[in-house]
Amino acid sequence: MKICVATGTRAEYGLLKPLIDKISQEERWQLQVLVTGAHLSPEFGLTFQEIVKDGISIDAKVEMLLSSDSSGSIVKSMGLGMIGFADALTNLLPDLLVILGDRYEMLALASSALILKIPIAHVHGGEVTEGAYDDAIRHSITKMSHLHFAATEVYRKRIIQLGENPSTVFTVGAIGLDNVRLLNLLSRKDLETKIGVALKKYNYLVTFHPPTLDTVPAQVQLENLLSVIDEQEDSLFIFTKANADTDGRIINEIIDRYVERNSQKAMSFTSMGQLLYLSTMQYVTAVVGNSSSGIVEAPYFKVPTINIGNRQKGRIQASTIVNCQPTIDSINKVFSLVKDVRFLNELPTNESLFGDGSASEQIVKVFKELNFKSFQAKSFFDTQV
Repeated sequence: MKICVATGTRAEYGLLKPLIDKISQEERWQLQVLVTGAHLSPEFGLTFQEIVKDGISIDAKVEMLLSSDSSGSIVKSMGLGMIGFADALTNLLPDLLVILGDRYEMLALASSALILKIPIAHVHGGEVTEGAYDDAIRHSITKMSHLHFAATEVYRKRIIQLGENPSTVFTVGAIGLDNVRLLNLLSRKDLETKIGVALKKYNYLVTFHPPTLDTVPAQVQLENLLSVIDEQEDSLFIFTKANADTDGRIINEIIDRYVERNSQKAMSFTSMGQLLYLSTMQYVTAVVGNSSSGIVEAPYFKVPTINIGNRQKGRIQASTIVNCQPTIDSINKVFSLVKDVRFLNELPTNESLFGDGSASEQIVKVFKELNFKSFQAKSFFDTQV
């Protein structure tokens, strides 16, 4: 059986790495890796090189990014992607294609696989993120997929609500927690050596992505956040840059200018990789921004999350997550809260609503029990009948 795993961003690859490793260890399976999107862009760090350094062979590369982050250019990138995916998938002819999440690159890939009659296994379906068009993309990929691996039982039920047969929908937890369990995270001293700076009294890991459906523009939200950051004393802010999304380049330009002006309290990374990112997370005062990592991984470390705006609205949230509006006043209040001893003492230890870090093992177990070549055209599962 040929199982193809697709990845278009650094974060996506980091999540999929444990699953890729487990698939490669099965003698009766042939692992294929398809790389596209920001992985192949110098502007976003040429992160396909991280895959190669991990000893993983890349079976297909599909260039699709244009040097613009307007809505029109994203649509054109999807078109270019589908042209490339047509050739790549025809050459690879996988028995199963593994897609994670909700990005536009994966929507173009899933659409291509659908027409080519290649079954799809979708990871992290059934979730809701009201502040970004990723929400509609995620549900669209669900409808094109044959197998579904949800992070929670709530998400599993939502996939079934979309008309998917319950026998094809599995609750496995969030695959990001596999890395928390499997990686040998860096000590504080080794982390400081790695990033080249000593941690301060207060430390923050900041990841801000474009909230593509929010009424407040991404640039305004980020500028408000930076205004609050300006007022924080004895603090270090470690920024990870945005992906190749609408307005992603604008966000990264703002971050670059801020770090250049405030090198005494801020630093940035185009790509940290899972080991460095999770190692940093365990020592910070809070995770800041609107990334799913603040929703899924941060609570496991008992690290508060300052979740800004509506990008993650709709996701199940632990008690460590504090939501705020993208205004200076609202963000400022939350920064004060996450340093409050009374708030911190009330936080539970290792609170995880997303499983025990064995998602990749459970996914492989399901794969072993199935005959991918027997998949037929799907029927809509009507929960009312």
